[in-house]
Amino acid sequence: MKHKKLWITIGAIITSLIVIAGLIFSYIYFRYPSMFMTPNVREGSPSNNAIVQTKQGRLRGYIDDNVYTYHGVQYAQATERFMPAQPVESWPDVKDATTYGKISYQGEVAGMQGNNGDGNDNNSQNLNIWTNGLDNNKRPVMVWLHGGGFSTGSANESMYDGTTLAKNHDVVVVGVNHRLNVFGHLDLSQYGEKYKDSANVGLVDIQMALEWIKENIANFGGDPNNVTLFGQSGGGAKVLSMMTAPSAKGLFNKGIVQSGATEAMGVNFASKSVSERIGELTLQNLGIAPENVDEIQNVSYQDVMSASDRARTQVGQETNTRLALSDNFGIDWGPVIDGDYLPTAPVTDDGFAAAGKDVPLLIGSNFSEWTHMMRSTRHENMTSAQVDAFEKAYPMRNASDAPYVDTFIRLPMLKIMSHKADQNGAPVYAYVFNYGSDPYHGAEIPYVFDHGNNDFSTKISSAWVNFARNGVPSADGLPQWSSYTRDNGNTMILDDNSQLVQHHDQELMRLLDPDYRY
Repeated sequence: MKHKKLWITIGAIITSLIVIAGLIFSYIYFRYPSMFMTPNVREGSPSNNAIVQTKQGRLRGYIDDNVYTYHGVQYAQATERFMPAQPVESWPDVKDATTYGKISYQGEVAGMQGNNGDGNDNNSQNLNIWTNGLDNNKRPVMVWLHGGGFSTGSANESMYDGTTLAKNHDVVVVGVNHRLNVFGHLDLSQYGEKYKDSANVGLVDIQMALEWIKENIANFGGDPNNVTLFGQSGGGAKVLSMMTAPSAKGLFNKGIVQSGATEAMGVNFASKSVSERIGELTLQNLGIAPENVDEIQNVSYQDVMSASDRARTQVGQETNTRLALSDNFGIDWGPVIDGDYLPTAPVTDDGFAAAGKDVPLLIGSNFSEWTHMMRSTRHENMTSAQVDAFEKAYPMRNASDAPYVDTFIRLPMLKIMSHKADQNGAPVYAYVFNYGSDPYHGAEIPYVFDHGNNDFSTKISSAWVNFARNGVPSADGLPQWSSYTRDNGNTMILDDNSQLVQHHDQELMRLLDPDYRY
């Protein structure tokens, strides 16, 4: 008996240490994301065996672990702020693509400020590409849209390296850099036709990347008619944005949304009136008269960011709106429902955005997301009925985990998947990532990219790749994954003993947030 108690105590200590380590990692990752960015230095020696032809000219990459790799590939060039980028000019010689390109100026999200320096620029429209061969094998193309809300982050982060995913699963992996924060979403449309797309110019960047991929990816061994967008957090919301934009229709075939929505960013986006008010106050804060709006092109990026941040705070106060995961008033940067580029929100009254009807969707969230890191997302002082519902929903977990179950992201994801299923278009596949003691926000990323170096990593990456390949997530060792509808509630619980369940947490979600409707 003494030995049994000792082992229980030791097990509890080890579990606590794992949770603490996860929390420390999560805090550092989201507080100082630049620490995880691969530096903009040469990552490999240029190889003449890795020369590839594009419509604009020839590129020379490098070969790493038998994977052909290209960094900083320009898909467009932004010569002015707040306007759509222009096509890349052709070049006569072979251009090296062995160093990471510049990334967008970094803003703030959830109180976390990205770093800015020589590697940041408005002209940040570039791609990273990994492929097994420069042949005609027509591999599925998986285009990664990075997280960090719509304010920070980049495709150059080491967590998003596509070498292993490309090598182990024979897909072409592409990471997209694009404009963020004020430079991707400041609405100046009321000041002239020149700036009519300014509120969504960061999304226009992504669309231009997809147009470049459509035109060129066959030369990298990819299939331009089998392109899957996948992204986590803000990257997932970017996938939803592309599914909502009529002009992006046909540029991709499937979407994967990983923890990629809140009520205000993914279910809905900013209104035109709110975005125009932020633009108006930003010019006022800079001392620029509306008739002289072009002067904003010459203001330092620091001053533009500062002026727009003050504007976002004021509009948050005026509309009684708070930033995500914060008690502070403000409006988070993100897409704008302008009636043109985005005619609606992703979720509509009777379904989902029309442009996304024929796009199969794999969507889900993680068991605990932010609950260990942010008390405001925790469910403390739970009733016995809530704990009972938790134990029925998650019988594989201890009752002590109940306060840490996520609703902040889980409920909006349920709304999105339910409305998408209501469309009676392409199928929806749902999951909850439940692997490990604390499946925090972003915990699934290493497994999706097959960086986990274990059987579980192989399962998750295979499921994602098979969805990209044929539209149905599947992997050896996983149960058959049936699509989700409101009636069946089919959801794959992804953990050591993955299982397909039906409406597993319906009662729990109802008890934790009885006023939420999806």
